Amino acid sequence: MSHPRLGFIGIGLMGDPMTRRLLVAGFDVTVWNRSADKTAGVAAAGARVAGSLGELVAGVDMILMCLANTAVVEAVVFGEDGVAAHAHHGQRLVDLSSSDPEATRRFAARLVADHGVPWVDAPVSGGVAGAEAGELAIMCGGAHQDVEAVRPLLDPLAARVTHMGPVGSGQVTKVCNQMIVGCQAAVIAETVALAEASGVDAHRLSEALAGGFADSKPFRILTPRMAASDFTSPPWHLRTLLKDLDLAVAQSGRVTSATPMSALAAQLMRTHAARGHGEADPATLVEAYR
Repeated sequence: MSHPRLGFIGIGLMGDPMTRRLLVAGFDVTVWNRSADKTAGVAAAGARVAGSLGELVAGVDMILMCLANTAVVEAVVFGEDGVAAHAHHGQRLVDLSSSDPEATRRFAARLVADHGVPWVDAPVSGGVAGAEAGELAIMCGGAHQDVEAVRPLLDPLAARVTHMGPVGSGQVTKVCNQMIVGCQAAVIAETVALAEASGVDAHRLSEALAGGFADSKPFRILTPRMAASDFTSPPWHLRTLLKDLDLAVAQSGRVTSATPMSALAAQLMRTHAARGHGEADPATLVEAYR
């Protein structure tokens, strides 16, 4: 059985390595990005570059997107000459972005009603390193038959693909993931600053707490960077984490489920972003405490 032809929209920090993984797995991939210069690397790796969204959609069986936020997803899909203007029966759309769950449900209902194209929300966790290694955790929302249909193209990207329920369920699960990550980032900054102020070598925290209850991937990534004040080449951005925490707070309002810790972490990050650190590594949060 031949691979479906794939279109990948959004060649950023995550989209670039995911596209490369799909190419290595033998998929035919056409790409499009708002900033065309970012497609040069994947083009050299074998991807075709479409001149427009219409050109991309017309030539593929499955459409994948990895975009910055909900507003960009809406613009790319439903904007003038966007995906929806060219989508047709037989295609499926897979949204790997981290977006608002309620908006995702609205977008999916509109796309299937108007164009007969099912939507699978499939946000990812694991960062750039996970994308490069094909070890992402992917949490999916959508009808069973649609998730199963797209699973073969998610497998090269992931250590684990979990179907969480109907459309929007993947986005809710990603919100839960980011609540844990965001609150950890905030308290890790407090921890490093407290150790330093108390005369303890914060560089040794990772070693001392390895394997204990405080150990985690965010702890192992952030603590050494905070201790060393190494904020170069950020593997992620504070603005992205803040966006996801804001999604958590918004979702909590819809379902009347309190999120006081996530809300506080969001406000701490918003203050830091307002001081010019939105594009910086979340590890810079430690500077707010020093």
